[in-house]
Amino acid sequence: MPRPRSLALVLAAALFTAVPASDLATDASAQAQDTLYQDLSAILAAPGLKGADVGLVVRHADTGAVLFTRDSDKRRQPASNGKLISSAAALDILGPDHRFTTSVSAVGRTTGGVLAGDLHLRGTGDPTILAADYDALAAKVAADGIKLVRGRLVADDTWFDSVRLGTGWAWDDEPYYYNAQISALTVSPDTDYDAGSIIVRVAPGAAGEPASVTTDPPTSYVTIANTAVTGAPGSTSSVSVERQHGTNVIDVRGSIPAGGAVETEWSTVWEPTGLVTSLFHDALARHGVRVLAGTGVGVTPADARVLGEHQSMPLSRLMVPFMKLSNNMHAEILVKTAGRAVFGEGSWSAGLRAISARLGGLGMDSTVISLRDGSGLSRMDQVAPGQVTGLLLAAKGKPWFQAWYDSLPVAGVSDRMTGGTLRNRMRGTPAEGNVRAKTGSLTGVSALSGYVTTADGTPLVFSMISNNTLTSAKPLEDAVAVRLAGNRSGQTPPGAYVIPELSDDQRRQLDVDLECSWVKAC
Repeated sequence: MPRPRSLALVLAAALFTAVPASDLATDASAQAQDTLYQDLSAILAAPGLKGADVGLVVRHADTGAVLFTRDSDKRRQPASNGKLISSAAALDILGPDHRFTTSVSAVGRTTGGVLAGDLHLRGTGDPTILAADYDALAAKVAADGIKLVRGRLVADDTWFDSVRLGTGWAWDDEPYYYNAQISALTVSPDTDYDAGSIIVRVAPGAAGEPASVTTDPPTSYVTIANTAVTGAPGSTSSVSVERQHGTNVIDVRGSIPAGGAVETEWSTVWEPTGLVTSLFHDALARHGVRVLAGTGVGVTPADARVLGEHQSMPLSRLMVPFMKLSNNMHAEILVKTAGRAVFGEGSWSAGLRAISARLGGLGMDSTVISLRDGSGLSRMDQVAPGQVTGLLLAAKGKPWFQAWYDSLPVAGVSDRMTGGTLRNRMRGTPAEGNVRAKTGSLTGVSALSGYVTTADGTPLVFSMISNNTLTSAKPLEDAVAVRLAGNRSGQTPPGAYVIPELSDDQRRQLDVDLECSWVKAC
Protein backbone atom coordinates (compact mmCIF):
# COMPACT_ATOMS: atom_id res chain seq x y z
CA MET A 1 0.00 0.00 0.00
CA PRO A 2 1.52 3.41 -0.89
CA ARG A 3 2.76 5.57 1.96
CA PRO A 4 0.34 8.39 2.85
CA ARG A 5 1.17 11.85 1.59
CA SER A 6 2.10 14.62 4.00
CA LEU A 7 -0.38 14.67 6.85
CA ALA A 8 -0.06 18.39 7.62
CA LEU A 9 -3.53 19.80 7.14
CA VAL A 10 -4.16 23.47 7.74
CA LEU A 11 -7.76 24.60 7.90
CA ALA A 12 -8.40 28.33 7.80
CA ALA A 13 -10.40 29.59 10.77
CA ALA A 14 -12.62 32.01 8.88
CA LEU A 15 -13.63 30.40 5.63
CA PHE A 16 -17.20 31.69 5.74
CA THR A 17 -18.32 34.91 4.08
CA ALA A 18 -17.88 38.00 6.26
CA VAL A 19 -21.01 39.58 7.72
CA PRO A 20 -21.60 43.13 9.07
CA ALA A 21 -20.30 43.73 12.60
CA SER A 22 -23.83 44.51 13.79
CA ASP A 23 -24.89 40.98 12.91
CA LEU A 24 -22.00 39.21 14.66
CA ALA A 25 -23.71 38.89 18.05
CA THR A 26 -26.87 37.35 16.69
CA ASP A 27 -25.14 35.20 14.09
CA ALA A 28 -22.15 34.02 16.14
CA SER A 29 -23.48 30.50 16.56
CA ALA A 30 -24.44 30.21 12.90
CA GLN A 31 -21.01 31.50 11.86
CA ALA A 32 -19.24 28.96 14.07
CA GLN A 33 -21.46 26.27 12.62
CA ASP A 34 -20.61 27.51 9.12
CA THR A 35 -16.92 27.38 10.03
CA LEU A 36 -17.32 23.80 11.15
CA TYR A 37 -19.01 23.01 7.85
CA GLN A 38 -16.22 24.66 5.89
CA ASP A 39 -13.50 22.93 7.90
CA LEU A 40 -15.03 19.48 7.51
CA SER A 41 -15.53 20.15 3.81
CA ALA A 42 -11.85 21.08 3.53
CA ILE A 43 -10.82 17.81 5.16
CA LEU A 44 -12.93 15.83 2.70
CA ALA A 45 -11.33 17.77 -0.16
CA ALA A 46 -7.80 16.76 0.95
CA PRO A 47 -5.60 15.29 -1.83
CA GLY A 48 -5.40 11.95 -0.03
CA LEU A 49 -9.12 11.39 -0.69
CA LYS A 50 -9.05 12.37 -4.36
CA GLY A 51 -10.95 9.77 -6.37
CA ALA A 52 -12.20 7.99 -3.25
CA ASP A 53 -15.83 7.45 -2.28
CA VAL A 54 -16.27 9.13 1.11
CA GLY A 55 -19.30 9.71 3.29
CA LEU A 56 -19.45 11.70 6.52
CA VAL A 57 -22.25 12.67 8.85
CA VAL A 58 -22.20 14.48 12.21
CA ARG A 59 -25.27 14.64 14.46
CA HIS A 60 -26.17 15.99 17.87
CA ALA A 61 -26.17 12.96 20.18
CA ASP A 62 -29.20 14.13 22.19
CA THR A 63 -31.48 15.62 19.54
CA GLY A 64 -30.30 13.78 16.43
CA ALA A 65 -30.01 17.11 14.58
CA VAL A 66 -27.65 16.92 11.61
CA LEU A 67 -24.69 19.30 11.86
CA PHE A 68 -22.91 18.08 8.75
CA THR A 69 -23.60 15.55 6.03
CA ARG A 70 -21.84 14.62 2.82
CA ASP A 71 -22.94 11.57 0.82
CA SER A 72 -24.01 9.94 4.09
CA ASP A 73 -26.83 7.88 2.59
CA LYS A 74 -24.62 6.08 0.06
CA ARG A 75 -23.73 2.50 0.94
CA ARG A 76 -20.09 1.49 1.26
CA GLN A 77 -18.04 -1.39 2.61
CA PRO A 78 -17.83 -0.68 6.35
CA ALA A 79 -14.90 -3.00 7.20
CA SER A 80 -14.83 -3.40 11.00
CA ASN A 81 -17.49 -0.74 11.48
CA GLY A 82 -19.76 -3.71 10.83
CA LYS A 83 -18.93 -4.82 14.38
CA LEU A 84 -20.95 -1.88 15.70
CA ILE A 85 -24.00 -3.60 14.25
CA SER A 86 -23.21 -7.18 15.27
CA SER A 87 -22.17 -6.22 18.81
CA ALA A 88 -25.22 -4.04 19.47
CA ALA A 89 -27.60 -6.63 18.02
CA ALA A 90 -25.95 -9.42 20.01
CA LEU A 91 -26.38 -7.48 23.25
CA ASP A 92 -29.99 -6.79 22.32
CA ILE A 93 -30.75 -10.43 21.45
CA LEU A 94 -28.64 -12.35 23.97
CA GLY A 95 -28.44 -9.82 26.80
CA PRO A 96 -25.30 -8.59 28.57
CA ASP A 97 -25.36 -11.53 31.02
CA HIS A 98 -25.16 -14.21 28.32
CA ARG A 99 -22.45 -16.82 28.92
CA PHE A 100 -21.12 -19.63 26.73
CA THR A 101 -21.11 -23.10 28.30
CA THR A 102 -18.70 -25.94 27.51
CA SER A 103 -19.49 -29.29 29.13
CA VAL A 104 -18.14 -32.82 29.40
CA SER A 105 -20.64 -35.65 29.86
CA ALA A 106 -20.59 -39.43 30.20
CA VAL A 107 -22.85 -42.03 28.60
CA GLY A 108 -23.04 -45.44 30.25
CA ARG A 109 -22.32 -46.78 33.71
CA THR A 110 -19.07 -46.33 35.59
CA THR A 111 -17.89 -49.37 37.51
CA GLY A 112 -14.58 -49.58 39.28
CA GLY A 113 -13.26 -46.54 37.46
CA VAL A 114 -14.30 -47.87 34.02
CA LEU A 115 -16.85 -45.96 31.93
CA ALA A 116 -18.67 -48.44 29.72
CA GLY A 117 -19.69 -45.83 27.13
CA ASP A 118 -18.49 -42.57 25.57
CA LEU A 119 -17.31 -39.23 26.87
CA HIS A 120 -18.89 -36.22 25.15
CA LEU A 121 -17.29 -32.78 24.97
CA ARG A 122 -19.90 -30.20 23.94
CA GLY A 123 -19.29 -26.57 23.01
CA THR A 124 -21.54 -23.59 22.36
CA GLY A 125 -18.97 -21.31 20.73
CA ASP A 126 -17.05 -19.89 23.71
CA PRO A 127 -14.28 -17.76 22.13
CA THR A 128 -12.61 -17.17 25.52
CA ILE A 129 -11.96 -20.77 26.53
CA LEU A 130 -8.27 -21.61 26.96
CA ALA A 131 -6.30 -24.87 27.00
CA ALA A 132 -6.13 -24.56 30.78
CA ASP A 133 -9.92 -24.56 30.94
CA TYR A 134 -10.07 -27.83 29.01
CA ASP A 135 -7.47 -29.21 31.40
CA ALA A 136 -9.75 -28.25 34.30
CA LEU A 137 -12.64 -30.11 32.63
CA ALA A 138 -10.43 -33.17 32.22
CA ALA A 139 -9.61 -32.96 35.94
CA LYS A 140 -13.34 -33.11 36.68
CA VAL A 141 -13.60 -36.34 34.70
CA ALA A 142 -10.81 -37.82 36.79
CA ALA A 143 -12.41 -36.48 39.98
CA ASP A 144 -15.56 -38.44 39.10
CA GLY A 145 -13.50 -41.59 39.48
CA ILE A 146 -13.18 -42.43 35.79
CA LYS A 147 -9.82 -43.92 34.84
CA LEU A 148 -10.72 -45.81 31.68
CA VAL A 149 -13.22 -44.96 28.92
CA ARG A 150 -14.15 -48.06 26.91
CA GLY A 151 -15.90 -45.93 24.30
CA ARG A 152 -14.78 -42.83 22.42
CA LEU A 153 -14.15 -39.20 23.17
CA VAL A 154 -16.90 -37.58 21.09
CA ALA A 155 -16.64 -33.91 20.13
CA ASP A 156 -20.02 -32.21 19.85
CA ASP A 157 -19.79 -28.98 17.84
CA THR A 158 -23.36 -29.15 16.56
CA TRP A 159 -24.45 -25.97 18.35
CA PHE A 160 -23.25 -24.28 15.14
CA ASP A 161 -23.38 -25.53 11.59
CA SER A 162 -20.29 -26.86 9.80
CA VAL A 163 -19.65 -23.78 7.62
CA ARG A 164 -16.31 -22.53 8.88
CA LEU A 165 -15.57 -19.41 6.79
CA GLY A 166 -17.74 -16.45 5.90
CA THR A 167 -19.13 -15.35 2.54
CA GLY A 168 -16.83 -13.00 0.67
CA TRP A 169 -13.74 -13.69 2.81
CA ALA A 170 -10.41 -13.70 0.98
CA TRP A 171 -8.87 -17.17 0.58
CA ASP A 172 -5.35 -15.81 1.05
CA ASP A 173 -6.21 -14.53 4.55
CA GLU A 174 -7.09 -18.01 5.81
CA PRO A 175 -3.69 -18.76 7.47
CA TYR A 176 -3.89 -15.64 9.63
CA TYR A 177 -5.51 -15.50 13.04
CA TYR A 178 -7.89 -12.65 12.18
CA ASN A 179 -9.49 -15.02 9.62
CA ALA A 180 -9.86 -18.19 11.71
CA GLN A 181 -12.50 -20.86 11.19
CA ILE A 182 -15.69 -20.70 13.26
CA SER A 183 -16.68 -23.73 15.32
CA ALA A 184 -18.84 -24.29 18.39
CA LEU A 185 -15.84 -26.12 19.88
CA THR A 186 -12.84 -23.84 19.72
CA VAL A 187 -9.91 -22.67 21.83
CA SER A 188 -7.91 -19.47 22.23
CA PRO A 189 -4.14 -19.42 22.79
CA ASP A 190 -4.08 -16.12 24.69
CA THR A 191 -6.17 -13.64 26.63
CA ASP A 192 -6.79 -11.56 23.52
CA TYR A 193 -9.02 -14.59 22.87
CA ASP A 194 -7.97 -15.28 19.29
CA ALA A 195 -10.26 -18.27 18.91
CA GLY A 196 -9.33 -20.94 16.39
CA SER A 197 -5.62 -20.17 16.34
CA ILE A 198 -2.36 -21.17 18.00
CA ILE A 199 0.83 -19.25 18.77
CA VAL A 200 4.02 -20.30 16.98
CA ARG A 201 7.28 -19.28 18.65
CA VAL A 202 10.59 -19.33 16.77
CA ALA A 203 13.76 -19.21 18.88
CA PRO A 204 17.37 -18.96 17.68
CA GLY A 205 19.94 -21.67 18.28
CA ALA A 206 23.66 -21.44 17.64
CA ALA A 207 24.69 -19.61 14.46
CA GLY A 208 24.27 -21.93 11.50
CA GLU A 209 21.98 -24.31 13.38
CA PRO A 210 18.21 -24.80 12.83
CA ALA A 211 15.87 -22.48 14.69
CA SER A 212 13.73 -24.00 17.43
CA VAL A 213 9.94 -23.94 16.97
CA THR A 214 7.29 -24.51 19.64
CA THR A 215 3.54 -23.92 19.80
CA ASP A 216 1.21 -22.59 22.47
CA PRO A 217 -0.73 -24.55 23.41
CA PRO A 218 1.63 -27.48 22.79
CA THR A 219 -0.07 -29.81 20.33
CA SER A 220 0.59 -32.57 17.82
CA TYR A 221 -2.53 -31.53 15.89
CA VAL A 222 -0.38 -29.38 13.61
CA THR A 223 2.79 -30.35 11.78
CA ILE A 224 5.64 -27.85 11.84
CA ALA A 225 7.65 -27.90 8.61
CA ASN A 226 10.67 -26.03 9.87
CA THR A 227 13.43 -24.89 7.53
CA ALA A 228 14.28 -21.76 9.53
CA VAL A 229 17.94 -21.34 10.44
CA THR A 230 19.90 -19.30 12.95
CA GLY A 231 21.83 -16.47 11.34
CA ALA A 232 24.83 -14.54 12.55
CA PRO A 233 24.45 -12.37 15.64
CA GLY A 234 23.01 -9.00 14.69
CA SER A 235 21.73 -10.20 11.32
CA THR A 236 18.28 -9.24 10.08
CA SER A 237 15.41 -11.58 10.87
CA SER A 238 13.43 -12.94 7.91
CA VAL A 239 11.25 -15.48 9.72
CA SER A 240 7.89 -16.29 8.14
CA VAL A 241 5.14 -18.54 9.52
CA GLU A 242 2.28 -19.62 7.26
CA ARG A 243 -0.11 -22.56 7.28
CA GLN A 244 -0.49 -24.42 4.00
CA HIS A 245 -4.01 -24.02 2.61
CA GLY A 246 -6.39 -26.83 3.49
CA THR A 247 -3.94 -28.52 5.86
CA ASN A 248 -2.47 -28.26 9.34
CA VAL A 249 1.08 -28.10 8.01
CA ILE A 250 2.69 -24.84 9.15
CA ASP A 251 5.74 -23.73 7.20
CA VAL A 252 8.40 -21.91 9.20
CA ARG A 253 11.05 -20.37 6.97
CA GLY A 254 13.78 -17.78 6.97
CA SER A 255 16.54 -16.78 9.36
CA ILE A 256 16.62 -15.53 12.95
CA PRO A 257 19.76 -13.94 14.43
CA ALA A 258 21.75 -15.86 17.04
CA GLY A 259 21.17 -14.33 20.44
CA GLY A 260 18.10 -12.49 19.17
CA ALA A 261 14.66 -12.39 20.71
CA VAL A 262 12.13 -15.17 20.22
CA GLU A 263 9.74 -14.32 17.38
CA THR A 264 6.04 -14.91 17.96
CA GLU A 265 3.45 -15.44 15.24
CA TRP A 266 -0.19 -16.53 15.27
CA SER A 267 -1.59 -19.16 12.93
CA THR A 268 -5.08 -20.48 12.32
CA VAL A 269 -5.76 -24.20 12.32
CA TRP A 270 -7.80 -26.23 9.89
CA GLU A 271 -10.86 -27.46 11.82
CA PRO A 272 -10.72 -26.03 15.37
CA THR A 273 -12.92 -28.88 16.61
CA GLY A 274 -10.09 -31.30 15.84
CA LEU A 275 -7.61 -29.13 17.76
CA VAL A 276 -9.89 -29.05 20.80
CA THR A 277 -10.43 -32.81 20.65
CA SER A 278 -6.68 -33.39 20.53
CA LEU A 279 -6.01 -31.00 23.42
CA PHE A 280 -8.74 -32.54 25.58
CA HIS A 281 -7.57 -36.09 24.82
CA ASP A 282 -4.07 -35.08 25.96
CA ALA A 283 -5.47 -33.40 29.06
CA LEU A 284 -7.39 -36.55 30.01
CA ALA A 285 -4.20 -38.59 29.71
CA ARG A 286 -2.36 -36.15 31.99
CA HIS A 287 -5.06 -36.71 34.60
CA GLY A 288 -4.84 -40.48 34.32
CA VAL A 289 -7.88 -41.06 32.09
CA ARG A 290 -7.38 -43.43 29.12
CA VAL A 291 -9.76 -43.48 26.14
CA LEU A 292 -9.70 -46.85 24.39
CA ALA A 293 -11.81 -46.32 21.26
CA GLY A 294 -10.26 -43.11 19.94
CA THR A 295 -12.07 -39.91 19.08
CA GLY A 296 -15.01 -38.92 16.90
CA VAL A 297 -17.71 -36.31 16.37
CA GLY A 298 -21.39 -36.52 17.19
CA VAL A 299 -24.33 -35.25 19.20
CA THR A 300 -24.41 -35.49 22.97
CA PRO A 301 -27.37 -37.67 24.04
CA ALA A 302 -30.03 -35.92 26.07
CA ASP A 303 -29.59 -38.40 28.94
CA ALA A 304 -25.81 -37.98 29.18
CA ARG A 305 -24.55 -37.40 32.72
CA VAL A 306 -22.80 -34.03 33.06
CA LEU A 307 -19.42 -34.37 34.76
CA GLY A 308 -18.30 -30.78 34.52
CA GLU A 309 -18.99 -27.41 32.93
CA HIS A 310 -17.00 -24.31 32.11
CA GLN A 311 -18.80 -21.00 31.73
CA SER A 312 -17.36 -18.00 29.96
CA MET A 313 -17.28 -14.44 31.18
CA PRO A 314 -20.57 -12.59 30.56
CA LEU A 315 -21.09 -10.96 27.19
CA SER A 316 -20.79 -7.50 28.76
CA ARG A 317 -17.16 -8.29 29.68
CA LEU A 318 -16.43 -10.04 26.39
CA MET A 319 -17.34 -6.79 24.65
CA VAL A 320 -14.03 -5.28 25.77
CA PRO A 321 -11.55 -7.58 23.97
CA PHE A 322 -14.05 -7.96 21.13
CA MET A 323 -14.43 -4.28 20.33
CA LYS A 324 -11.19 -2.80 21.65
CA LEU A 325 -9.12 -5.27 19.61
CA SER A 326 -11.60 -5.63 16.74
CA ASN A 327 -11.76 -9.41 17.08
CA ASN A 328 -13.36 -10.86 13.95
CA MET A 329 -13.99 -14.29 15.40
CA HIS A 330 -15.96 -12.89 18.33
CA ALA A 331 -18.26 -11.12 15.86
CA GLU A 332 -18.95 -14.25 13.84
CA ILE A 333 -19.47 -16.44 16.91
CA LEU A 334 -22.02 -13.91 18.15
CA VAL A 335 -23.82 -13.92 14.79
CA LYS A 336 -24.18 -17.70 14.88
CA THR A 337 -25.16 -17.59 18.55
CA ALA A 338 -27.90 -15.08 17.75
CA GLY A 339 -29.19 -17.42 15.05
CA ARG A 340 -29.26 -20.28 17.51
CA ALA A 341 -31.04 -18.17 20.13
CA VAL A 342 -33.74 -16.84 17.81
CA PHE A 343 -34.23 -19.59 15.21
CA GLY A 344 -32.59 -22.64 16.79
CA GLU A 345 -29.96 -22.66 14.04
CA GLY A 346 -26.34 -21.65 14.62
CA SER A 347 -25.57 -20.44 11.10
CA TRP A 348 -24.62 -17.21 9.41
CA SER A 349 -27.91 -17.07 7.53
CA ALA A 350 -30.02 -17.56 10.67
CA GLY A 351 -27.88 -15.16 12.69
CA LEU A 352 -28.03 -12.41 10.10
CA ARG A 353 -31.80 -12.84 9.87
CA ALA A 354 -32.01 -12.48 13.65
CA ILE A 355 -29.86 -9.35 13.55
CA SER A 356 -31.81 -7.86 10.65
CA ALA A 357 -35.05 -8.28 12.58
CA ARG A 358 -33.61 -6.16 15.41
CA LEU A 359 -32.28 -3.31 13.31
CA GLY A 360 -35.52 -1.32 13.27
CA GLY A 361 -35.28 -0.97 17.04
CA LEU A 362 -31.62 -0.03 16.72
CA GLY A 363 -32.11 3.02 14.54
CA MET A 364 -31.35 1.28 11.24
CA ASP A 365 -33.36 0.38 8.16
CA SER A 366 -32.61 -3.24 7.25
CA THR A 367 -33.91 -2.71 3.72
CA VAL A 368 -31.12 -0.30 2.79
CA ILE A 369 -28.10 -2.20 4.11
CA SER A 370 -26.54 -5.58 3.28
CA LEU A 371 -24.73 -7.77 5.80
CA ARG A 372 -22.98 -11.03 4.95
CA ASP A 373 -21.04 -11.41 8.17
CA GLY A 374 -20.62 -9.79 11.58
CA SER A 375 -17.00 -8.67 11.44
CA GLY A 376 -16.81 -6.67 8.23
CA LEU A 377 -14.31 -9.06 6.64
CA SER A 378 -16.71 -9.68 3.77
CA ARG A 379 -16.35 -7.45 0.75
CA MET A 380 -20.10 -7.90 0.25
CA ASP A 381 -21.17 -5.90 3.32
CA GLN A 382 -22.77 -2.54 2.44
CA VAL A 383 -23.69 0.13 5.01
CA ALA A 384 -24.18 3.92 4.82
CA PRO A 385 -22.73 6.33 7.42
CA GLY A 386 -26.20 7.73 8.03
CA GLN A 387 -27.37 4.29 9.12
CA VAL A 388 -24.40 3.94 11.47
CA THR A 389 -25.22 7.21 13.23
CA GLY A 390 -28.81 6.03 13.56
CA LEU A 391 -27.46 3.05 15.49
CA LEU A 392 -25.19 5.23 17.63
CA LEU A 393 -28.18 7.37 18.60
CA ALA A 394 -30.60 4.50 19.26
CA ALA A 395 -28.09 2.55 21.35
CA LYS A 396 -28.05 5.35 23.93
CA GLY A 397 -31.54 4.35 25.02
CA LYS A 398 -30.75 0.66 25.56
CA PRO A 399 -30.16 -0.88 29.00
CA TRP A 400 -26.87 -2.38 27.75
CA PHE A 401 -25.57 0.92 26.36
CA GLN A 402 -22.94 1.60 29.03
CA ALA A 403 -21.24 -1.76 28.52
CA TRP A 404 -21.26 -1.20 24.75
CA TYR A 405 -20.02 2.38 25.01
CA ASP A 406 -17.24 1.33 27.39
CA SER A 407 -16.09 -1.31 24.89
CA LEU A 408 -15.32 1.24 22.18
CA PRO A 409 -11.65 2.21 21.63
CA VAL A 410 -10.64 5.51 23.25
CA ALA A 411 -8.44 7.89 21.27
CA GLY A 412 -4.86 8.29 22.43
CA VAL A 413 -5.01 6.06 25.53
CA SER A 414 -2.03 3.69 25.39
CA ASP A 415 -3.50 0.81 27.41
CA ARG A 416 -4.59 -1.84 24.88
CA MET A 417 -7.80 -2.69 26.70
CA THR A 418 -8.78 0.97 26.87
CA GLY A 419 -7.40 2.65 23.77
CA GLY A 420 -7.69 -0.46 21.62
CA THR A 421 -7.29 0.29 17.93
CA LEU A 422 -7.22 4.05 18.65
CA ARG A 423 -4.44 3.89 21.24
CA ASN A 424 -1.82 5.40 18.90
CA ARG A 425 -4.10 7.98 17.29
CA MET A 426 -5.01 11.60 18.15
CA ARG A 427 -2.60 11.87 21.06
CA GLY A 428 -2.03 15.40 22.34
CA THR A 429 -5.25 16.71 20.77
CA PRO A 430 -8.69 17.59 22.14
CA ALA A 431 -9.79 14.12 21.00
CA GLU A 432 -7.43 12.27 23.36
CA GLY A 433 -9.43 10.48 26.03
CA ASN A 434 -12.58 11.97 24.51
CA VAL A 435 -13.37 10.23 21.22
CA ARG A 436 -14.82 6.74 21.61
CA ALA A 437 -15.17 5.16 18.23
CA LYS A 438 -14.92 1.98 16.19
CA THR A 439 -12.26 1.79 13.54
CA GLY A 440 -12.35 -0.18 10.31
CA SER A 441 -9.67 -1.08 7.78
CA LEU A 442 -9.33 -3.20 4.66
CA THR A 443 -7.32 -2.51 1.54
CA GLY A 444 -8.94 0.60 0.06
CA VAL A 445 -11.45 0.84 2.93
CA SER A 446 -11.33 2.89 6.13
CA ALA A 447 -13.95 3.91 8.66
CA LEU A 448 -14.31 5.67 11.99
CA SER A 449 -17.64 6.03 13.76
CA GLY A 450 -18.54 6.89 17.32
CA TYR A 451 -19.01 9.51 20.01
CA VAL A 452 -17.25 12.79 20.81
CA THR A 453 -17.94 15.69 23.15
CA THR A 454 -17.09 19.18 21.90
CA ALA A 455 -15.04 21.74 23.83
CA ASP A 456 -18.24 23.33 25.15
CA GLY A 457 -19.80 20.03 26.22
CA THR A 458 -22.03 19.25 23.24
CA PRO A 459 -22.34 15.48 22.69
CA LEU A 460 -22.05 14.38 19.06
CA VAL A 461 -22.11 11.18 17.05
CA PHE A 462 -20.28 10.86 13.75
CA SER A 463 -19.53 8.32 11.05
CA MET A 464 -16.97 8.54 8.25
CA ILE A 465 -16.62 5.67 5.78
CA SER A 466 -14.17 5.81 2.89
CA ASN A 467 -13.92 3.35 0.00
CA ASN A 468 -11.57 3.15 -2.98
CA THR A 469 -8.74 4.94 -1.18
CA LEU A 470 -5.16 4.62 -2.40
CA THR A 471 -3.54 5.98 0.78
CA SER A 472 -4.57 5.80 4.40
CA ALA A 473 -7.67 7.84 5.23
CA LYS A 474 -6.97 7.56 8.94
CA PRO A 475 -5.18 10.93 9.32
CA LEU A 476 -8.21 12.58 7.77
CA GLU A 477 -10.60 10.65 10.00
CA ASP A 478 -8.51 11.90 12.90
CA ALA A 479 -8.72 15.44 11.55
CA VAL A 480 -12.52 15.19 11.57
CA ALA A 481 -12.64 13.79 15.10
CA VAL A 482 -10.18 16.35 16.48
CA ARG A 483 -12.03 19.21 14.80
CA LEU A 484 -15.28 18.03 16.39
CA ALA A 485 -13.65 17.64 19.81
CA GLY A 486 -12.30 21.19 19.64
CA ASN A 487 -15.51 22.80 18.44
CA ARG A 488 -17.00 25.53 20.61
CA SER A 489 -20.40 26.97 19.77
CA GLY A 490 -20.43 30.73 19.22
CA GLN A 491 -16.68 30.91 18.63
CA THR A 492 -14.43 30.34 15.68
CA PRO A 493 -11.25 28.28 16.00
CA PRO A 494 -8.08 30.29 16.67
CA GLY A 495 -6.02 31.50 13.67
CA ALA A 496 -5.50 28.12 12.06
CA TYR A 497 -6.20 24.50 12.81
CA VAL A 498 -3.27 22.14 12.26
CA ILE A 499 -3.06 18.35 12.24
CA PRO A 500 0.58 17.66 13.13
CA GLU A 501 2.93 15.44 11.20
CA LEU A 502 3.08 11.84 12.44
CA SER A 503 6.22 10.01 13.47
CA ASP A 504 7.61 7.26 11.24
CA ASP A 505 6.27 4.64 13.67
CA GLN A 506 2.81 6.19 13.56
CA ARG A 507 2.94 6.28 9.75
CA ARG A 508 3.84 2.60 9.64
CA GLN A 509 0.98 1.77 11.99
CA LEU A 510 -1.46 3.59 9.74
CA ASP A 511 0.03 2.31 6.49
CA VAL A 512 -1.52 -1.15 6.73
CA ASP A 513 -4.31 -2.86 4.85
CA LEU A 514 -5.89 -4.33 7.98
CA GLU A 515 -7.24 -3.30 11.35
CA CYS A 516 -4.26 -2.27 13.50
CA SER A 517 -4.94 -4.83 16.21
CA TRP A 518 -4.91 -7.58 13.59
CA VAL A 519 -1.20 -6.77 13.30
CA LYS A 520 0.03 -7.69 16.78
CA ALA A 521 2.93 -5.22 16.68
CA CYS A 522 0.58 -2.23 16.35
